[in-house]
Amino acid sequence: MPHPVPRNPEFRMPRQVPAAVKAGLKKGWAGLIWLVKILVPVSFATALMVHYQLLHHIDFFLQPMMTMIHLPASAAVVLVIGIFTGIYGTVAALSVMPFSMAHMTLIAVFTLISHNLIQESLVQANSGLRFSRAVVFRLVMSFVVTMICGRIMGVDPGSAGPAGVPVLQAAPGPLSVMLIDWATGTAWLCLKILCIIMPLMVVMELARIFHLIEVVTRITAPVLRLLGLDKSCAPLWMTAAVFGLAYGAAVIVEETKNSTHDPKALTRLQLSIGVNHAMIEDPSLFLPLGLPAFWLWIPRLVSAMAAAWLHMGFSWARRFYAARSGHKKLCDY
Repeated sequence: MPHPVPRNPEFRMPRQVPAAVKAGLKKGWAGLIWLVKILVPVSFATALMVHYQLLHHIDFFLQPMMTMIHLPASAAVVLVIGIFTGIYGTVAALSVMPFSMAHMTLIAVFTLISHNLIQESLVQANSGLRFSRAVVFRLVMSFVVTMICGRIMGVDPGSAGPAGVPVLQAAPGPLSVMLIDWATGTAWLCLKILCIIMPLMVVMELARIFHLIEVVTRITAPVLRLLGLDKSCAPLWMTAAVFGLAYGAAVIVEETKNSTHDPKALTRLQLSIGVNHAMIEDPSLFLPLGLPAFWLWIPRLVSAMAAAWLHMGFSWARRFYAARSGHKKLCDY
């Protein structure tokens, strides 16, 4: 009589998959509720400002600065919203403001680099980079990268028009019509964002449960050299790249405190992830607006690589210069 094949007690995949899917859907729903708390009031306030043409009163003050990055003065309101509230606030504002597709793309490029600055800079301040340095660096990179992208795209700051997405026109009209258009557009945008967030959260939860993050980290460690980063920073970079600075804050702060990273390598990492983090979720939130995927991913990645390599080159040049006779003070710095 053949002996029954013993079951492997460690094999629990059939149980883990439904649990991971359930946890991912739960996180996705919680994320949508959190999003709605920001999206609805911000989009409503922005819609009122557009409806009553309040933004035109500050055009003369903001126009010179915004022209440098190929945007109209009214875009400054959206940039400020993104800087303080994050990507969700920017998406909410863009959903009700009549920008052209090119202008929305540049706004997205700027906000993807500089968003939620206070909270995320505090995370970096607790993991190896000064708060002021983190804020200033990201803002400067936002202006530089947006200006370069605008020049490549040939965007005219004065051009405006329908962006091909649900927006509210700035012309005065019945308030009831504006409210109906706002409610319809916001509900449709929330539905599309939900369809993006739900599968994304499920995939992330499956990756966490089955330890795929560690596997990907080992695979991508050699690639980090191309990015100008040290391979010892692979877990930190992967955490920031997948989960972002806010969601991955606990892991990033704990890892930097309990591990011995080279200070210069850690600084390069902080500059890189400050510019380019949450590579899956953040750019995906702009896709429902119809923005081109190329401009949502590539500029941030290229600018993060440039920041790391420039920092490495500057550090080498400074050490070489400081090693010369009569320049020891610079070496101490």
